[in-house]
Amino acid sequence: MKQALVVTLLSLMLPIGVARAAEVEAISRIDAVTVYPMGAEVLRVAKVQLEKGDHTIVFRDLPAGAVEGSIRVEGSATGKLEIGSVDTRRMFVPRTDADASVTERRRIEVEIEALRDDRTRLEAQVQGAETQKTLIGNLAQLPTRPAPAAGAERSEDWTSILTLIAAGSTEAQRVIQEAQVRIRETDRKIEELEKKLGEIAPERTERTEAKVFVVAQSALEADITVRYQVAHASWTPLYDVRLATGAKTVAPKIDLTRRAAISQKTGESWSDVALTLSTTRPTAGASAPELRSLIVDFEPEARPVPPPVTMQSAPVGRMADEEAAKPEAALEADARDNDGLAGGALQRKRAVLAERPAEVVQAPFHALYAVPGRLTIPETGEAKRVQLGAEAVEPQLTIRAVPKLDAKAYLYAKFTLPKGSPLLPGSVSLFRDGTFVGTGRLPMLSPGEEHELGFGIDDLVRVRHAVAQETRGETGLISTSRTDSRNYLLSIKSMHERAIALSIFDQIPVSANQDIKVELTGRTSPSKQNVDDKRGVLVWEGKLEPDQEQTIEFGYRVSWPSSKSIIYRQ
Repeated sequence: MKQALVVTLLSLMLPIGVARAAEVEAISRIDAVTVYPMGAEVLRVAKVQLEKGDHTIVFRDLPAGAVEGSIRVEGSATGKLEIGSVDTRRMFVPRTDADASVTERRRIEVEIEALRDDRTRLEAQVQGAETQKTLIGNLAQLPTRPAPAAGAERSEDWTSILTLIAAGSTEAQRVIQEAQVRIRETDRKIEELEKKLGEIAPERTERTEAKVFVVAQSALEADITVRYQVAHASWTPLYDVRLATGAKTVAPKIDLTRRAAISQKTGESWSDVALTLSTTRPTAGASAPELRSLIVDFEPEARPVPPPVTMQSAPVGRMADEEAAKPEAALEADARDNDGLAGGALQRKRAVLAERPAEVVQAPFHALYAVPGRLTIPETGEAKRVQLGAEAVEPQLTIRAVPKLDAKAYLYAKFTLPKGSPLLPGSVSLFRDGTFVGTGRLPMLSPGEEHELGFGIDDLVRVRHAVAQETRGETGLISTSRTDSRNYLLSIKSMHERAIALSIFDQIPVSANQDIKVELTGRTSPSKQNVDDKRGVLVWEGKLEPDQEQTIEFGYRVSWPSSKSIIYRQ
C-alpha cells in the first residue's frame, strides 16, 4: 500500500549529504490543467524507480515560462520517501528533431542562394537589354547628321536601318519585360522560403529544469507530481441567450448557455489532459490599494522657471503577460427534430445532438468548471470552445421606444440570475424565437442580480411621433418675455397575443440659465423625470393589452427675456 506524501516545497539550501546523490531523470507528462481567466496551473506526473539511499530526481521537460516561485512537488510511494529540497534553473536543451531541423534549414538556405544567383543573372540581362536599347537609339540619330559634301554620294540604306531599329527595339523590350517578370517570381519564392526558414524550430529550446532531492529508506516505486503556474494561458466566457417570446397561453422563457473559449501559448502542448476552469484571478492582486492623505494648502507664489536639465532616460521594461484574444461566439443553426418520409405516412424520430455540460464545483469565493472528458489544447493560441452549462430562467418582457429618434419599438427581456455561480464579463449571442438577432456583452453578474437585454425591433408594435402644436410669442406689458411652446402626440399600439410592459422615452429642454424658464405641459404626466440622472429625460411606463393603442400628449413651454435670444443644443 502506497504511503501518501504531500510536501510544500520552497527553495532550500542543498544538504551536503545530498550533493553526491545519484541523478534519476524523470519523464513526465501533463495530466491535468486548471485554467484561470489569466494564467493556468499545470500538473505533471512521472513514475520513478528508486533504490535505497539519496537521489536527485531531475525534471527537464518543464516549460521556460513556468513561474519559478510556483513550482511545487508532491506524490506517493510504496515505501518511506523524504523530499529534502527543490532547485530550479533555466537551461537550453537540444530538440529531439534537431538533426531534421538542421537538414531542412540547410536545404532551404541552398535553395535561397540559387534563387539569388538567378536573380543576379536576370538583372544582368535587363542591364544588357537597356544598353542595347541605348545603342539602337543612337542609330535613330543618323538622319540628323550633316549632309555629305557636294558630289559625294550617301551610302546609307535607310530601309535596312529602320528595319534594324524596329526589330532591335522590340527584341530588347521583350527581354526586359520577361526578365522583370522572372525577377518578381524569384522575389516571391525567396520571400516564401525565408518565411519557412523563420518557422523552423531552433536546434535548442529554453526549458526549466527542476531537481528534487530525495532520500529513500528502501527500494521503492514513487509517483511524483509537479505543479507550476504559467502566464500565457486564459479562458474567456461566451454566452448564448435564446429567448422564446411565448404565445397567448405559453409564458416566455430564456435559455442561458454558458461556454468558454480556452487558448494558450505556454510553449508546451496540452495533449489529452483533464481540464478545469476556475473563476479565480491569481494575478489580480491580493490586497486592496491604500489611500494617502489629501492635503489642501494655499497655492504657492509663482517662481522663475529654471532652465531644463538634460537627463538620460532609463530603459523601460517590457511586460511579461499578454492578454489573450477574446474570441467571438459562433453562430449555431437549429436542428430539426423529425426526419419525415414521403407522404408523411411514416416518420422516424431522430435524437437531437446535445453537448455535455461541465460539472460545476461551488466554493465560497469562486467556481470551478470540470470540463467532461479529456481535451487537447495546442500551444498555437487557437481557441478551443467548450460548453460549461445551461439553465432556463423566466424573463419579464418589455417594449421600449424612443419615438423622437426612432419610430420603432424594441423588445427587451429582464431576468434574474439564478443561484449558483456568477457570470463573468463576456460576449453574448442573442437569439429570438430561433433567429439570431445580434451580439452584445454581459457584465459581471452575481447570483440573484437582475439584468436586461435587448432583442431587436419588435414588428408587432407600432409607434408614431407627431408635433401637435408649435407656437412662439411674447407676453407681459412692462417687462416682456418671449415664449416657445411645443406639444407632441405619441401613439403606440400592440398586436401581441399577451399583455406586455411598456416604456416610452422622450425629453424636454433643460435650462442652463436662471432667466430661462422651462415648464412641462400636456395631459399625460410622465411616470418618471430625469431618468438615470439624465436631466430632462422622461419616461411613461405602463402595460399594453392585446390590440390596445395608447396615446401620450405632452409638451413644454420655454420663456426668457425678450432682449435675449436662445439656442437649443445637446
